[in-house]
Amino acid sequence: MTRPGEFSIGLRITIVLCIGLMVFTSTACSWFSGKGKPGWVDGHNSEYPSTQYLTGVGQADTRSNAEDQAYAAVARIFKAEVAAQAKDWESYLVVENRGVSNAERRLTIDSVTKVSTDKVLENVRIADVWYDSDKRMHYALGAMHRAQAEASLMEKLGSLDRAIDADVVESRQATDKLAKIRALRRAGRNLVLREVYNTDLRVIRSSGQGVASTYQVNELSGELEQFLATNLVLAVQVSGDHAEPVGRALAEGLIREGLHVTTNGERGASGAPELIVRGTVRVFPIDVRDPHFKYVRWCSDFEVVEPETRRVVGAVARGGKEGHLTEREATAKTVRVMQHELSSDVAKVIAAHIFGEAALPERAAMPASCPREDVGTRRE
Repeated sequence: MTRPGEFSIGLRITIVLCIGLMVFTSTACSWFSGKGKPGWVDGHNSEYPSTQYLTGVGQADTRSNAEDQAYAAVARIFKAEVAAQAKDWESYLVVENRGVSNAERRLTIDSVTKVSTDKVLENVRIADVWYDSDKRMHYALGAMHRAQAEASLMEKLGSLDRAIDADVVESRQATDKLAKIRALRRAGRNLVLREVYNTDLRVIRSSGQGVASTYQVNELSGELEQFLATNLVLAVQVSGDHAEPVGRALAEGLIREGLHVTTNGERGASGAPELIVRGTVRVFPIDVRDPHFKYVRWCSDFEVVEPETRRVVGAVARGGKEGHLTEREATAKTVRVMQHELSSDVAKVIAAHIFGEAALPERAAMPASCPREDVGTRRE
């Protein structure tokens, strides 16, 4: 006969054992299979709703690679929008047509999308990870909180607006031509960057609305182009071997950089050229004791001069050598390489100095590229 209370005690023990068994079973299952597949893997994510977050999913055979892919997935959302808008910013870069040159200098899509991507990834974090043991695949969820990212971008836009305003005011008050050009150039570049961030802001905001700027890219680019064409004429003066094609190549390179160049005494609106790029080039055979090839060396020394003060504001020296089966072929190849080098690298260095993006070294700090002695064939 069961004593009073024994039945209830036994029932309680039974219930406890059942609950324990259920917990053990559940725990055991989790030990073997890991946590269940989260909804975000298939694009269903109630924990990070699209109204509050921008998300991206990455998958790879390692966790670190999956996380990298998640970051990249979020960045692609912005990169696509920036690339679509970039054609409107290219008007910032001057288009010139002079002689045989018909080129456009532009900011590359890669450079502006990198600015966007770097800024965007500051606000992305890995919110969750999951490992699919059956497929042996890692998954990662990258998430950006819209409100936090918006606050960060608004701060950046405010800083750029202040810088642009200051540069535009400086450019319109400056009496020094280079100071005016450099201030306008900075304003234009910062305005392009501002447009990149404003595009990101439109992506982040659910409304798709950005913050308009006081200035337009084409407005500042037109102002800079007009001033360069009428107030800053450069003269190119080249002497030495193959001077005519070399001078033409250098002039065309400077034109591609958005500068107004003359090689025939043309005068700007203010009279004589404001800057003269002058230099010498030499081409000569060298003996490198190669039984199969002939080698020819080229050298060039250029300086940028202010005609009024005769002050040398900077110098550039370049050189190299090329080889071919005959001396004639080696010379022809050398001249082609020299023209390309001067029209690209040297022209960019000079333009960067004019625009205030980099300083040319002084003549005293720039060793001459061309040897002083005048000998026929030299040994190396």
